Amino acid sequence: MPEFEVVRIGRPIRRPKRLPFPLMVKSLTQEASIGISQASVVDSDEKLKERVTFIHESIGTAAIAEEYIEGREIYVGVLGNERLRVLPVWELKFGNMAEGARHIATEKIKHDPNYQERVGILDGPAKDLAPEVRSRIQRIAKRAYRTLELDGYARIDFRLSADGTPYFIEANPNPEIAKSQEFATAAQHDGLAYPDLLQRILALGISRATAGVSAG
Repeated sequence: MPEFEVVRIGRPIRRPKRLPFPLMVKSLTQEASIGISQASVVDSDEKLKERVTFIHESIGTAAIAEEYIEGREIYVGVLGNERLRVLPVWELKFGNMAEGARHIATEKIKHDPNYQERVGILDGPAKDLAPEVRSRIQRIAKRAYRTLELDGYARIDFRLSADGTPYFIEANPNPEIAKSQEFATAAQHDGLAYPDLLQRILALGISRATAGVSAG
């Protein structure tokens, strides 16, 4: 995992010496890239304070400042309660972004279809991965899923550095499952058609609910 520090509202904004620049600053609890923009990557204590203050005041949550990992944006879907199915390693591809722009999943990249089309933002199978790197990413995704006691379905997010090291960023226990989104497209790539994916998720939910009733 990247080094990180949580800065809660009302607390002093100080950077521990163990945190090197650049840093990625985002909401501790918000999802869907809310509040994330190119300004989220900071390279000085002054910019760090500005961005943490923005999160506190505009988003209204604690902020997390974590070591920025230069590399590829990698997603792995996991499906199941007890027996797990790990979907293919998927990648968000950043197309033709402006020179010098950080390759991060900003709010605009996630939710602005016009921008996605103009710049060429796509997602698809992560190519050119060494077999051992691909296998390691999938093993870590499965381990994170079990460690966090997730069930049904989830998406585990990584940054993959240039030397092939996968950094666990977060686990999304409720990722978007629209037909065009990466979870569903990865499932389709793995031979699981969209109607079957939805049926599987429903069956897992019913199974969990039934198990809970039986246990009670």
